[in-house]
Amino acid sequence: MAIRLRGHHLLCLLGFRGMGYSEAYVHNMKQVYRRLLEDSSTSCTLVSGPDQLCACFPADGDYHCESRTVSERDAAILARLGLAVGQTVSWQDILERVKHNVAPADLNAICATCPWLPYGVCQEGVGLVAAGKRLPAI
Repeated sequence: MAIRLRGHHLLCLLGFRGMGYSEAYVHNMKQVYRRLLEDSSTSCTLVSGPDQLCACFPADGDYHCESRTVSERDAAILARLGLAVGQTVSWQDILERVKHNVAPADLNAICATCPWLPYGVCQEGVGLVAAGKRLPAI
């Protein structure tokens, strides 16, 4: 079964280092991350709006999964990668597209409104992919 992901989560997953909005959110993201790390042939269906990661966003948090800025970020990232909502592609294909179309510094503009940007983990992940290196085990 394909993992349902929105545009910006394609880059968020590269920077996942075990941090998140809640214990349940981290657990869910860890499961998705490990599955992709263990099997890069895993299919990912690109969706508009909330996806499998948003499903575990804490009810008491600032639910931003349907906000305009997040949707704009999704669209910008999909466009940069030459992908579109509704497509199903392998995680390996996504990694190849990131490698050839995104540099760590690009995230400063693409993800300017993201609260996780200052941690630098997504830039680090993009850098690892660009260098052909493996993402860290979590």
